[in-house]
Amino acid sequence: MTNRVRRPCKDGDRWYEYPRYFFTNASDDIRQIFTDSLDELGIAWKRSNARNISVARKDAVARLDGFVGPKY
Repeated sequence: MTNRVRRPCKDGDRWYEYPRYFFTNASDDIRQIFTDSLDELGIAWKRSNARNISVARKDAVARLDGFVGPKY
């Protein structure tokens, strides 16, 4: 997905966007397999909530793109 962020500034809102990956699964085991794989590949990730894993850092997204192909 493309994450769109609005930052309020004194001279008006500033918008920017960047690509990120989300992985969602209800199974703890499946999420663990996914995050273990990311760790093995050296890809930084964070847990967004109980069911979502996010890959958002620029270098991490670029590395994941190298394995699954860029998103369009």
